[in-house]
Amino acid sequence: MSQFTIDSKFVASKIPARRRDSHKGMNGTACVVGGGRIYHGAPYLAAMGALRTGLDLVYLAVPATMAPSVRALSPDLIVYPMPDSKLTRGNANRLVGWLPEVDAVAVGPGLGPQNPEELPHALAKLGSKCRVLVADADALRPSILPLASKSKMVVTPHAHEFERLFGTKLELETGERASAVKKAARESGMVVLVKGPVDIISDGEGVGLNETHSPAMTVGGTGDVLTGVTAGLVAKGIAPFDAACCAAFINGAAGVQAASELGLHITASDLLRHLPGVMKPFDRLE
Repeated sequence: MSQFTIDSKFVASKIPARRRDSHKGMNGTACVVGGGRIYHGAPYLAAMGALRTGLDLVYLAVPATMAPSVRALSPDLIVYPMPDSKLTRGNANRLVGWLPEVDAVAVGPGLGPQNPEELPHALAKLGSKCRVLVADADALRPSILPLASKSKMVVTPHAHEFERLFGTKLELETGERASAVKKAARESGMVVLVKGPVDIISDGEGVGLNETHSPAMTVGGTGDVLTGVTAGLVAKGIAPFDAACCAAFINGAAGVQAASELGLHITASDLLRHLPGVMKPFDRLE
Protein backbone atom coordinates (compact mmCIF):
# COMPACT_ATOMS: atom_id res chain seq x y z
CA MET A 1 0.00 0.00 0.00
CA SER A 2 1.40 3.38 -0.96
CA GLN A 3 1.05 6.89 0.41
CA PHE A 4 -2.19 8.66 -0.49
CA THR A 5 -4.24 11.72 0.34
CA ILE A 6 -7.54 10.95 2.03
CA ASP A 7 -10.57 12.35 0.23
CA SER A 8 -14.36 12.02 0.29
CA LYS A 9 -14.28 9.11 -2.18
CA PHE A 10 -12.04 7.14 0.15
CA VAL A 11 -14.34 7.85 3.11
CA ALA A 12 -17.45 6.96 1.11
CA SER A 13 -15.92 3.61 0.21
CA LYS A 14 -15.28 2.72 3.86
CA ILE A 15 -18.41 3.86 5.73
CA PRO A 16 -20.70 0.82 5.97
CA ALA A 17 -24.35 0.88 4.98
CA ARG A 18 -26.95 0.54 7.71
CA ARG A 19 -29.47 -2.27 7.44
CA ARG A 20 -33.07 -1.14 7.14
CA ASP A 21 -34.10 -3.76 9.70
CA SER A 22 -31.31 -2.98 12.16
CA HIS A 23 -31.96 -2.89 15.89
CA LYS A 24 -30.15 -1.43 18.89
CA GLY A 25 -26.59 -2.73 19.10
CA MET A 26 -26.18 -3.66 15.44
CA ASN A 27 -24.64 -0.29 14.55
CA GLY A 28 -21.85 -0.33 17.08
CA THR A 29 -21.21 0.31 20.78
CA ALA A 30 -18.26 1.99 22.44
CA CYS A 31 -16.93 3.10 25.80
CA VAL A 32 -14.78 6.14 26.59
CA VAL A 33 -12.63 6.02 29.74
CA GLY A 34 -11.14 9.28 30.93
CA GLY A 35 -11.48 12.38 33.06
CA GLY A 36 -9.77 13.40 36.25
CA ARG A 37 -9.61 16.10 38.91
CA ILE A 38 -9.10 18.85 36.33
CA TYR A 39 -10.45 17.71 32.97
CA HIS A 40 -14.15 16.92 32.71
CA GLY A 41 -14.72 18.18 29.16
CA ALA A 42 -12.28 15.91 27.34
CA PRO A 43 -14.03 12.56 28.01
CA TYR A 44 -17.42 14.13 27.29
CA LEU A 45 -16.22 15.50 23.93
CA ALA A 46 -14.74 12.12 23.01
CA ALA A 47 -17.90 10.24 23.98
CA MET A 48 -20.13 12.61 22.03
CA GLY A 49 -17.76 12.38 19.07
CA ALA A 50 -18.20 8.62 19.11
CA LEU A 51 -21.98 8.90 19.44
CA ARG A 52 -22.21 11.35 16.53
CA THR A 53 -20.68 8.78 14.18
CA GLY A 54 -24.01 6.95 14.38
CA LEU A 55 -23.34 4.40 17.11
CA ASP A 56 -26.24 2.89 19.00
CA LEU A 57 -24.77 3.11 22.51
CA VAL A 58 -21.85 4.96 24.08
CA TYR A 59 -20.75 4.40 27.67
CA LEU A 60 -18.63 6.97 29.48
CA ALA A 61 -16.53 5.98 32.50
CA VAL A 62 -15.27 8.88 34.62
CA PRO A 63 -14.25 9.34 38.28
CA ALA A 64 -17.27 9.25 40.58
CA THR A 65 -16.69 12.83 41.76
CA MET A 66 -17.38 14.18 38.27
CA ALA A 67 -20.03 11.69 37.13
CA PRO A 68 -23.04 13.87 38.14
CA SER A 69 -21.64 16.85 36.21
CA VAL A 70 -21.01 14.79 33.09
CA ARG A 71 -24.45 13.20 33.31
CA ALA A 72 -25.91 16.70 33.36
CA LEU A 73 -24.17 17.55 30.08
CA SER A 74 -26.10 14.98 28.06
CA PRO A 75 -28.90 12.46 28.59
CA ASP A 76 -27.60 10.49 25.60
CA LEU A 77 -24.60 8.92 27.37
CA ILE A 78 -24.54 6.03 29.83
CA VAL A 79 -22.21 7.17 32.61
CA TYR A 80 -20.27 4.81 34.86
CA PRO A 81 -18.77 6.37 38.02
CA MET A 82 -15.31 4.95 38.71
CA PRO A 83 -14.34 4.89 42.41
CA ASP A 84 -10.74 6.01 41.85
CA SER A 85 -9.54 9.13 40.02
CA LYS A 86 -6.60 7.13 38.62
CA LEU A 87 -6.83 4.36 36.03
CA THR A 88 -5.39 1.61 38.22
CA ARG A 89 -5.74 -2.09 37.51
CA GLY A 90 -8.27 -2.28 40.36
CA ASN A 91 -10.33 0.50 38.83
CA ALA A 92 -10.17 -1.21 35.45
CA ASN A 93 -11.21 -4.53 36.99
CA ARG A 94 -14.29 -2.91 38.53
CA LEU A 95 -15.24 -1.21 35.27
CA VAL A 96 -14.84 -4.42 33.28
CA GLY A 97 -17.13 -6.14 35.77
CA TRP A 98 -19.87 -3.56 35.11
CA LEU A 99 -19.39 -2.92 31.41
CA PRO A 100 -21.02 -5.12 28.75
CA GLU A 101 -19.05 -6.20 25.72
CA VAL A 102 -18.50 -3.27 23.38
CA ASP A 103 -16.96 -2.91 19.94
CA ALA A 104 -14.36 -0.28 20.88
CA VAL A 105 -12.89 1.34 23.99
CA ALA A 106 -11.20 4.74 23.90
CA VAL A 107 -8.88 5.50 26.82
CA GLY A 108 -7.08 8.68 27.78
CA PRO A 109 -9.02 11.92 27.25
CA GLY A 110 -8.65 14.04 30.38
CA LEU A 111 -7.09 11.29 32.51
CA GLY A 112 -4.13 13.31 33.74
CA PRO A 113 -0.75 11.74 34.60
CA GLN A 114 -0.94 8.04 35.43
CA ASN A 115 1.28 5.47 37.09
CA PRO A 116 3.21 4.06 34.09
CA GLU A 117 3.39 0.63 35.72
CA GLU A 118 -0.36 0.41 36.34
CA LEU A 119 -1.38 1.76 32.94
CA PRO A 120 -0.59 -1.28 30.74
CA HIS A 121 -2.43 -3.63 33.10
CA ALA A 122 -5.47 -1.37 33.09
CA LEU A 123 -5.46 -1.04 29.29
CA ALA A 124 -5.03 -4.78 28.84
CA LYS A 125 -8.06 -5.38 31.05
CA LEU A 126 -10.17 -2.86 29.15
CA GLY A 127 -8.95 -4.30 25.86
CA SER A 128 -10.46 -7.64 26.86
CA LYS A 129 -13.94 -6.09 26.60
CA CYS A 130 -13.65 -4.89 22.99
CA ARG A 131 -12.31 -5.63 19.51
CA VAL A 132 -10.13 -2.53 19.24
CA LEU A 133 -8.58 -0.20 21.81
CA VAL A 134 -8.04 3.49 20.97
CA ALA A 135 -5.52 5.33 23.18
CA ASP A 136 -4.86 9.05 23.44
CA ALA A 137 -3.43 11.76 25.69
CA ASP A 138 -2.22 10.52 29.09
CA ALA A 139 -2.73 6.88 28.09
CA LEU A 140 0.16 7.28 25.64
CA ARG A 141 3.18 6.07 27.60
CA PRO A 142 6.01 3.76 26.49
CA SER A 143 4.83 1.14 28.96
CA ILE A 144 1.79 0.38 26.76
CA LEU A 145 3.86 -0.59 23.70
CA PRO A 146 3.98 -4.32 24.54
CA LEU A 147 0.17 -4.39 24.39
CA ALA A 148 0.22 -3.87 20.63
CA SER A 149 1.34 -7.44 20.04
CA LYS A 150 -1.62 -8.76 22.07
CA SER A 151 -4.52 -6.60 20.90
CA LYS A 152 -5.52 -4.28 18.08
CA MET A 153 -4.67 -0.71 19.03
CA VAL A 154 -5.01 2.73 17.47
CA VAL A 155 -3.10 5.63 19.03
CA THR A 156 -3.89 9.28 18.26
CA PRO A 157 -0.97 11.41 19.49
CA HIS A 158 0.07 14.95 18.65
CA ALA A 159 3.77 15.49 17.96
CA HIS A 160 4.87 15.77 21.61
CA GLU A 161 2.88 12.71 22.64
CA PHE A 162 4.38 10.80 19.70
CA GLU A 163 7.87 11.67 20.96
CA ARG A 164 6.96 10.60 24.50
CA LEU A 165 5.47 7.32 23.30
CA PHE A 166 8.03 6.27 20.69
CA GLY A 167 11.12 8.28 21.69
CA THR A 168 11.35 9.94 18.26
CA LYS A 169 11.03 13.67 17.62
CA LEU A 170 8.97 14.50 14.56
CA GLU A 171 10.33 16.97 12.02
CA LEU A 172 8.13 19.68 10.54
CA GLU A 173 8.41 18.50 6.92
CA THR A 174 5.51 16.21 5.99
CA GLY A 175 7.60 13.65 4.11
CA GLU A 176 9.99 13.14 7.02
CA ARG A 177 7.07 12.95 9.45
CA ALA A 178 5.35 10.36 7.31
CA SER A 179 8.46 8.17 7.27
CA ALA A 180 8.81 8.38 11.05
CA VAL A 181 5.12 7.59 11.64
CA LYS A 182 5.24 4.62 9.26
CA LYS A 183 8.34 3.28 11.01
CA ALA A 184 6.75 3.62 14.45
CA ALA A 185 3.59 1.88 13.27
CA ARG A 186 5.53 -0.95 11.65
CA GLU A 187 7.74 -1.57 14.68
CA SER A 188 4.99 -1.27 17.28
CA GLY A 189 2.19 -3.06 15.44
CA MET A 190 -0.18 -0.16 16.15
CA VAL A 191 -2.15 2.06 13.84
CA VAL A 192 -0.70 5.53 14.47
CA LEU A 193 -2.64 8.74 13.78
CA VAL A 194 -0.50 11.82 14.35
CA LYS A 195 -2.54 15.02 14.61
CA GLY A 196 -1.27 18.21 12.97
CA PRO A 197 -1.85 20.67 10.13
CA VAL A 198 -1.57 17.54 7.99
CA ASP A 199 -2.73 14.45 9.87
CA ILE A 200 -0.57 11.40 9.17
CA ILE A 201 -1.93 7.89 9.59
CA SER A 202 -0.06 4.62 9.13
CA ASP A 203 -0.37 0.94 9.91
CA GLY A 204 3.26 0.29 9.00
CA GLU A 205 2.45 -0.42 5.35
CA GLY A 206 0.30 2.39 3.99
CA VAL A 207 0.34 6.08 4.85
CA GLY A 208 -2.75 8.27 4.67
CA LEU A 209 -2.45 12.05 4.65
CA ASN A 210 -5.38 14.22 5.70
CA GLU A 211 -5.19 17.82 4.55
CA THR A 212 -8.77 18.70 5.53
CA HIS A 213 -8.09 21.10 8.36
CA SER A 214 -8.63 24.62 9.71
CA PRO A 215 -6.16 26.71 11.76
CA ALA A 216 -9.09 27.42 14.09
CA MET A 217 -8.81 23.80 15.25
CA THR A 218 -5.93 24.57 17.59
CA VAL A 219 -8.59 25.19 20.26
CA GLY A 220 -8.53 22.63 23.07
CA GLY A 221 -10.76 19.57 22.73
CA THR A 222 -10.72 19.01 18.97
CA GLY A 223 -8.30 16.13 19.47
CA ASP A 224 -10.66 14.57 22.00
CA VAL A 225 -13.45 14.71 19.43
CA LEU A 226 -11.10 13.00 16.96
CA THR A 227 -10.40 10.22 19.45
CA GLY A 228 -14.12 9.65 19.86
CA VAL A 229 -14.78 9.68 16.12
CA THR A 230 -11.96 7.17 15.63
CA ALA A 231 -13.44 4.86 18.27
CA GLY A 232 -16.89 5.29 16.75
CA LEU A 233 -15.79 4.32 13.27
CA VAL A 234 -13.86 1.33 14.57
CA ALA A 235 -16.96 0.28 16.50
CA LYS A 236 -18.99 0.41 13.26
CA GLY A 237 -16.76 -2.36 11.92
CA ILE A 238 -14.31 -0.37 9.82
CA ALA A 239 -10.73 -1.72 9.84
CA PRO A 240 -8.54 0.25 12.28
CA PHE A 241 -6.32 1.89 9.63
CA ASP A 242 -9.26 2.83 7.43
CA ALA A 243 -11.21 4.06 10.46
CA ALA A 244 -8.34 6.31 11.56
CA CYS A 245 -8.03 7.75 8.05
CA CYS A 246 -11.78 8.42 7.83
CA ALA A 247 -11.86 9.91 11.32
CA ALA A 248 -9.11 12.40 10.49
CA PHE A 249 -10.99 13.51 7.37
CA ILE A 250 -14.39 13.75 9.08
CA ASN A 251 -13.05 15.58 12.14
CA GLY A 252 -11.13 17.99 9.92
CA ALA A 253 -14.15 18.62 7.71
CA ALA A 254 -16.28 19.37 10.77
CA GLY A 255 -13.66 21.90 11.86
CA VAL A 256 -13.66 23.51 8.42
CA GLN A 257 -17.45 23.81 8.47
CA ALA A 258 -17.44 25.24 12.00
CA ALA A 259 -14.81 27.82 11.04
CA SER A 260 -16.78 28.71 7.91
CA GLU A 261 -19.73 29.54 10.14
CA LEU A 262 -17.93 31.14 13.09
CA GLY A 263 -14.49 32.19 11.85
CA LEU A 264 -11.49 31.73 14.13
CA HIS A 265 -13.72 31.53 17.20
CA ILE A 266 -14.83 27.92 17.30
CA THR A 267 -14.86 25.52 20.23
CA ALA A 268 -14.59 21.75 20.16
CA SER A 269 -18.31 21.57 20.86
CA ASP A 270 -18.88 23.27 17.51
CA LEU A 271 -17.26 20.28 15.81
CA LEU A 272 -19.82 18.02 17.48
CA ARG A 273 -22.63 20.09 15.94
CA HIS A 274 -21.14 19.76 12.48
CA LEU A 275 -20.25 16.05 12.52
CA PRO A 276 -23.73 14.90 11.39
CA GLY A 277 -23.68 17.28 8.43
CA VAL A 278 -20.25 16.02 7.39
CA MET A 279 -21.26 12.37 7.67
CA LYS A 280 -24.77 12.58 6.23
CA PRO A 281 -23.57 12.43 2.56
CA PHE A 282 -21.98 9.05 3.38
CA ASP A 283 -25.25 7.56 4.74
CA ARG A 284 -26.52 4.45 2.93
CA LEU A 285 -29.26 1.94 3.67
CA GLU A 286 -29.42 -1.65 2.52
